[in-house]
Amino acid sequence: MFIDSGEMGAFTDRGEEIALDAASRARLEEHIGQAIRRARSGDGGVLAAVTVPLPSDVDPVGVIAASRRPGEPWFAFEQPDADRSALAALGAVVAIEAGGRDRFAVVAGRWRRLAADAVTDSSEGVRGAGLVAVGGFAFADEGAAAAHWQGFAPASLVVPEVAIARVGDRARLTVAVLAHPDDTVEDLGARVATRLAELRFASLPLLDPSPVVAARVESAMPPEHYVGAVERAIERIRGGELEKVVLAREVLVHASSTQDPGAIHGALRERFGSCYAFCVGRGERTFVGATPELLVRRRGMRATTLALAGTARRSADPAVDDHLAEQLLRSAKNRGEQAIVTRRIERALRRHAVWVTAADEPVVVRMANVQHLATPIRAQLRESVDVLELVATLHPTPAVGGEPAQQASELIPALEGFDRGWYAGPVGWIDIDGDGEFCVALRCALLDGPEARCYAGVGVVAESDAASELAETDAKLEALLPVLA
Repeated sequence: MFIDSGEMGAFTDRGEEIALDAASRARLEEHIGQAIRRARSGDGGVLAAVTVPLPSDVDPVGVIAASRRPGEPWFAFEQPDADRSALAALGAVVAIEAGGRDRFAVVAGRWRRLAADAVTDSSEGVRGAGLVAVGGFAFADEGAAAAHWQGFAPASLVVPEVAIARVGDRARLTVAVLAHPDDTVEDLGARVATRLAELRFASLPLLDPSPVVAARVESAMPPEHYVGAVERAIERIRGGELEKVVLAREVLVHASSTQDPGAIHGALRERFGSCYAFCVGRGERTFVGATPELLVRRRGMRATTLALAGTARRSADPAVDDHLAEQLLRSAKNRGEQAIVTRRIERALRRHAVWVTAADEPVVVRMANVQHLATPIRAQLRESVDVLELVATLHPTPAVGGEPAQQASELIPALEGFDRGWYAGPVGWIDIDGDGEFCVALRCALLDGPEARCYAGVGVVAESDAASELAETDAKLEALLPVLA
């Protein structure tokens, strides 16, 4: 718990410094001392951390956004409608990065070694609390090579200095350091105290409702280029080369002033409460989005995922909206696309599972601007594979790549003509037990000063129509463009 001028639960003075109480400070010093001793007998740094309660009314992302040092890594991952679940993190005591075909294995192995040696508290049953690694992955093995993706490695997780997790009415703060053989308990303890003193309880800023100069929106490539790419993909599919391929567009937004990622995140989580709202900051750039797609969640020996494919627009008229949903459910093209994704996910999970079960029929899930077909899938794991291994097994699903996977992965860059970066890649977190949660980064944008690069894609199958697929990307871009522009 924290030293506070009153009862824990309502920090009304947002300028108040935060400090560990005597018991928590003593526990941290004990953990640091033990970590230093382990480091002296090993071959690398050892993590030490403590986890303490926070008031239930804390906004984890608000604290992190208000307390960030210029240019340092930060992270936010929340789903407001799922029992107010949120995880936000700041700084990096360890950065784990890799590229190439084995990037998932390299990152997973490095995290397992760090977690095995760490001296830390339990999570106290709050998902995401305790020592975690947060971040994400590019869509492709060597993705995010374009200049505007600088700072975003193909695989990039960080162990944060500060992490705040909240589920329901329980919130926890974790502070961490990396102990080396020549460190002292006093120096590392002072580093934690300095970091905590910089934390500020705050709400996220609001978007400017009336900017002086309107933003300019343009496609990175002419819409005709996208239509042509879809037409060529349809030819390949009808020729028997593959069943499905997902093709994306890149749209640029030029604002009159620097985009505020905290304000954008706040607007997205408010508008899309059932989605995963996420932010990943690297240097001066921030990757933000609100995605409906869970890639995988691992809790103990259970894994959960979602096959999401097939899209229809929404209507303000409830009767029309229901009619559109019924058409989506009856659409042979959309049902076929959905079945491709479901089959592949089930097949991939069976490698690690005693059993895998999927809903008999897809359901319609509704976002603010579009509705999708979705099939929940659950698995009982055969062995204790961690969430990063499951991510490697599943990514990319046919919902963002294609089927067969190899043919689609070769065709996508050739037809799209741009570097997807982290678009359609996994974003999320893992804890020291191997549990965690990763979403698929859709309905997203890369922010860089006043410029934003937005991404949206669609699944192309034999029955696709190029003009309709272009219109579907426009519908999906409506999730972000009103916020950015």
